[in-house]
Amino acid sequence: MLYGIVAATTALLLAAVLAALLRAPALRLGLLDRRQRQRRVPLSGGVAVVLATCLVVLAGDRTGFAPLGEGMGTLLAAGAAVAVLGLVADAWRLKTRFLLVGTAVAAACVVPYGDTGVPAGVAAAGWIACVTLAFRALDHADGVAGTVGVVTSFGVAACAAAEVMDGLAVVLSVLAAALTGFLMHNWPPARVALGGCGAMFTGFLLAAAAVTTRAGQDAVTGAGVLFALTAVAVADAALVVLIRRTARRPLLRRGPDHLAHRLRRLGLTPAGVTVGVGAAAFACVLTGTLVHTGLLGVGAVLWVAGGVTVVVLVLWRVRARVPGQGCGGPDARVGREARVGSEARMGREARMGRDVSPRQRSRSRRQPVALVQPPREPVESPLRAPRRMESSQVTGSLRVRNR
Repeated sequence: MLYGIVAATTALLLAAVLAALLRAPALRLGLLDRRQRQRRVPLSGGVAVVLATCLVVLAGDRTGFAPLGEGMGTLLAAGAAVAVLGLVADAWRLKTRFLLVGTAVAAACVVPYGDTGVPAGVAAAGWIACVTLAFRALDHADGVAGTVGVVTSFGVAACAAAEVMDGLAVVLSVLAAALTGFLMHNWPPARVALGGCGAMFTGFLLAAAAVTTRAGQDAVTGAGVLFALTAVAVADAALVVLIRRTARRPLLRRGPDHLAHRLRRLGLTPAGVTVGVGAAAFACVLTGTLVHTGLLGVGAVLWVAGGVTVVVLVLWRVRARVPGQGCGGPDARVGREARVGSEARMGREARMGRDVSPRQRSRSRRQPVALVQPPREPVESPLRAPRRMESSQVTGSLRVRNR
């Protein structure tokens, strides 16, 4: 117990300090979230979470205070490999199919085939890969991915403790503490972002740990528990797929189609979105934990599935664009109307014989400063300069991370 408190405190402080220290190098290297023009958010928080988690867990194992146990070293190594893959994606924007294949290979190395069987083990590896990418997509707004990761880590750790998997419970507890330290810098408005590195590391560890805790038990109940533990990430992915398919847009084209974007459109503040998504994650994770321990029947998962369905369908009907943003917002429309009206007035004066000075002519073509703000030039990264990508903006205080 004492070591658990010390380990969690150390991971929290270490992640908070590393997130602050790594911010400046990320700015110099250009590892930024360029999808928001109002402010630059370094993608260095994930590196801090990965380093804090691995260092604290390995220190406990080497000193003998908290031995990892069989298979935990492989799980941690596979998670670190997935984190490196996410970091490469942050720097050079790898295609999603490469991320999916690489994560599936790492997942295939940690699935307990002896308890699940080969067919179920292959399906579990695919599920781990999909959940990992779904967690990466959750990092589309300040604080969302970190909050969901903390809540899910505690829930899966409780499931592992119920199965007397002490090493796995320690790893997940340290991960939750590291994410909490990261949230000190990621709470809206964020100073650092989790990035693909930290989001994929978190999603991979949580999904693989959940599969390990349910291995060898009833398949139907296991599927329900796994769904409940990751219901928020599943809901976000389902919402994105539904919106882009019905709009006949490519699935991988970025856009304001995620949970936070639609909740902001309903009027919630950035902090309100984070708290709301975290509360939903807590309810779903609590249900999955109680079903796993036998305190609730598997039928309780149907309530989670029904709630996810209702939320997805309701948010699907919400318009994506926030007023005042983008080329089609009211601000731009008012600017165009003012410019057209000025040109029409100048034309009437010319027809009536009045002289129109060149200064007035140039002023009429100028856009109103109070209505239309000149866009800032995006910061070019030396690592990502060959390819330029732009996407829709949501709000000045909401950092968009579209997947």
